[in-house]
Amino acid sequence: MNSISRILSLLFFAFLLSNCNSFAQKKDDYSTKIDSFIKVADPKFNGVILISKNGKTLYNKAHGFTNFETKKPITINSQFEIMSNSKLIAAVLALLEVEKGKINLQDPIKKYLPELTQSWADSVTVHQLLNHTHGIVDINKPLEFKPGTNFHYGNASYSLLGQIVEHTSNKSYSEVVNALFKKLQMKNTFAYNPDKIQNLTTGYINDKNTYESVKESLITPENLGADGIISTVNDLAIWNNNLHKGKILKPESYQLLIKPTAQSQHNFFGKEKEGYGYSIRIIEKEPVKYIGHTGLGDGFSSVNLYFPESDVSLIVMENQMNENSDLFYASEFKIKNILLKSDLLRQK
Repeated sequence: MNSISRILSLLFFAFLLSNCNSFAQKKDDYSTKIDSFIKVADPKFNGVILISKNGKTLYNKAHGFTNFETKKPITINSQFEIMSNSKLIAAVLALLEVEKGKINLQDPIKKYLPELTQSWADSVTVHQLLNHTHGIVDINKPLEFKPGTNFHYGNASYSLLGQIVEHTSNKSYSEVVNALFKKLQMKNTFAYNPDKIQNLTTGYINDKNTYESVKESLITPENLGADGIISTVNDLAIWNNNLHKGKILKPESYQLLIKPTAQSQHNFFGKEKEGYGYSIRIIEKEPVKYIGHTGLGDGFSSVNLYFPESDVSLIVMENQMNENSDLFYASEFKIKNILLKSDLLRQK
């Protein structure tokens, strides 16, 4: 090989190496951007992030403290209250009862909760509890609208749904949901129980970067279906991988879960109304379609998103929530947008 050929070969090799390195950097760009963001986030990011694809974790990061007073660091296995992300789990439990023939979605809830004395118990259906088209604003008040004609998100309906699951299963809600977690090997996930929260992070209210711990939880035995689950990012990744791969529900039940039967607007998902299923949002107006939900309360915030076309999950949990509602999910929103612009969601 003459000197010119050797030089050309070396240049070609350098070109290939440069392009391979560029591709690798581009492929991993989302992780670098998220790393950079959480270091400078304002309000500060304090929590955990997990991104998985095809059931395998590609990115996980823990940043901050489980307790601001003791400065104990958060780890990837730290436990959080997932608040309204608990509702999807309750919806799945209800659909499992449907599969057993114990619940008919179109039945009035009075059939399953005969102790209810409210007149609307004869008209509100289980289906309407599940997609928040029931009109219930308070258990002891008249309906806000005729069932099925509008959407109003709230906790009361899922507290009732949890009670229906108890009625049809002849077990406590905790027994039913914890049995499912055990079956799925979600070893660090359980229905809230004051005797089991030793590893739970402390929740904080952030008021202009002054943090006050939440002393008393909003969770009660009666509202476990609405917001009562404790979990970790790793366990929620297991949940996503099982739920969205047909390992919990039959295909027809899963389709009921993710079928948009109502419309709802939520700032985290954009300014326009999007489809709403059984406590899961179906987002079709973003650059990439996805499904998911949020959770907020007790000084905790959580986001669990699933991108079906690329089989990617994004799970973010923080043990802080902002006093300013304009800053709810501020970090989660920016992390989601980093991922939406990445190549990861465009790879099969």
